[in-house]
Amino acid sequence: MKKLTAIVVGAGQRGGIGYATLMKKTDTFDVVAVAEPIESRRNYVRDMHGIPEERCFSHWTGLFELGKIADVAVIATMDKYHLEPALLAIEAGYDILLEKPICENPEDTARIYLAAKKKGVRVVLCTVLRYIPLIMKLKDIVDSGRIGDIMSITHEECVGNIHQSHSFVRGNWGNSKRSSCMLLQKCCHDMDFLQWLIGKKCKKVQSFGHLTYFTEAYAPEGATERCTDGCPHVDTCPYSAIRLYYNRKDNAWFRDNAAGMKDPTDEQVMESLKNGPCGKCVYKTDNDVVDHQVVNMEFEGNVLVNFSMNAFNAGGRFTHIMGTKGEIKAALDGEAPIQIFDIFHEVDDKAEVETIEVSAENTIQSGHGGGDIGIIRAFHAYINGEYDGKSIPTIAESYYNHMLTFAADEARLTGEIVDVDEYIRKIEEKVSKE
Repeated sequence: MKKLTAIVVGAGQRGGIGYATLMKKTDTFDVVAVAEPIESRRNYVRDMHGIPEERCFSHWTGLFELGKIADVAVIATMDKYHLEPALLAIEAGYDILLEKPICENPEDTARIYLAAKKKGVRVVLCTVLRYIPLIMKLKDIVDSGRIGDIMSITHEECVGNIHQSHSFVRGNWGNSKRSSCMLLQKCCHDMDFLQWLIGKKCKKVQSFGHLTYFTEAYAPEGATERCTDGCPHVDTCPYSAIRLYYNRKDNAWFRDNAAGMKDPTDEQVMESLKNGPCGKCVYKTDNDVVDHQVVNMEFEGNVLVNFSMNAFNAGGRFTHIMGTKGEIKAALDGEAPIQIFDIFHEVDDKAEVETIEVSAENTIQSGHGGGDIGIIRAFHAYINGEYDGKSIPTIAESYYNHMLTFAADEARLTGEIVDVDEYIRKIEEKVSKE
């Protein structure tokens, strides 16, 4: 299969350490240019792919001034910076691998979708759950008709208390005004997975959610503003920044993020804890995204879904699919196998149970249980015209599932049941008038 070329816009954890590294590892793409404001991250991709200095940029404007110089563009900037480089890449005629979410708000999401549709370029969103071997097997079982027609699904996104504290309290996605709502940031994966699994559109959505625990009301007595300020709970608090970011030398994902650079020294990590967001007390930050939320959905064909996102757990995803001929229970983090229960037969009142073992270690450091490397291989085959799987979504599918996510959070904010198609119509009408 033909090796392809790529440009990378945003070379942080996802674009650089993630996708650019996997492109090299799989020998599927040569990265020929990079745009990244942090020098150490930019140089990491430069050195790995042998990119000449004149094709390394601190901002994407210089890169796009070169015109179309590669087969594809990888856009993995912070979410609030997706719009401009995505539109420039679309205008230049690039096919795009776009980190999720498409954009941080529904209007800009619609702008990217409509621009890609008009230009006729392919935009593949990095909803990487679709490429985890266990989840691909789950999709095959459902599509085979083994459990009949899906009637309902109960699905849980157990974020994990430490992951929540790192990414959605202290981290880049803790404040919706700087990023977006929790449902979009963490759970657009799940909303996409559910729609893809069912294969029908959601008609109506309802939601409730709150930020309760990660607030000053739960701060232990005497807690300081920062863990480095002599907090009396620094040795016992599960969210101690000293323990999580400084003492744990093996946790490169946390340390790199805390310091904002690749392979920081202890001194650089400590400096970041004294001055940056990762050193703040989790009960005293400016976070405003929810720490628990439920979403109820009604799909075409009367399929009902209950989805729950919660931070107060060890982490993992769990799903229970109930069909007219059987049910499936699966831990999507690999802690347990897929279990298929055929409905009791009248003749013997005995359920047939099949257990399917599929490896899928899905932690925040594991590359999404094989999903990250899976999407790179699938995207390469797709651009080469040789993809025969069912995981890659069109931009229209990804757009719809994002708008479903926005509609769900609108339901949380208003307390109303939201008609999804009507919600999308209003957003597109608003954008078209500009």
